[in-house]
Amino acid sequence: MRGLYAIADVGTLDARGLDAVAFARAVLRAKPAALQLRAKDVPPREALALLRAIAPLCHLAGVPLVANDRPDLAILAGCDLVHVGQDDMPIDRVRRIAPGIGVGVSTHTLEQLEAAFAARPSYVAIGPIFETSTKRNADPVVGLAVLRAASVRARAAGVPLVAIGGITRERAVELAGLVDAAAVVSALLPPPVAPDTYPAAADRLREVTARATQMQAALLPKAAAAGAAR
Repeated sequence: MRGLYAIADVGTLDARGLDAVAFARAVLRAKPAALQLRAKDVPPREALALLRAIAPLCHLAGVPLVANDRPDLAILAGCDLVHVGQDDMPIDRVRRIAPGIGVGVSTHTLEQLEAAFAARPSYVAIGPIFETSTKRNADPVVGLAVLRAASVRARAAGVPLVAIGGITRERAVELAGLVDAAAVVSALLPPPVAPDTYPAAADRLREVTARATQMQAALLPKAAAAGAAR
């Protein structure tokens, strides 16, 4: 996993007047490292429908699709990975429900990071690295010092490391040599405006593609450097 880990957060997209499937199609033009659908407040049936609509787009682009929290939906939709948090299903149980599907896990401290390594996940995410507005009740910011320590431990464990939380194209420079990928939500979206002043949907989606392409270009050299260091 190298570069942009794009997240389609349904709540954030709804607030910006963007359709999740159209957003996914726009992001996939940038060939990110992965695309996660985060649909925490969406009924399971609707979340499954979204995953099933996005899955063929991801497969055609050669980009792994990640389901957030729900290994059962990941199986039904043909996802490549499922992502779980500290308060979600344990990794060993996820693997029993969804054998053959990769598992990524969120961590917020170095202690959680070390515990996650023991389960040999497909990747470990740590954050929030910076302040974030796209997740309710976000954990405290961990900062770059903790990220540097996490990078050393991830290299030793041989597990890909994903930074998450408040990452912009400008801040991506600060991640140089530290991570394999960076998870991004807001920085892929046009700035918020009043609904009655929205540009045309096609224009906003073109901007999503441009932002994803720029973020991927900013992160790939950093991720390549991290990979070389490993």
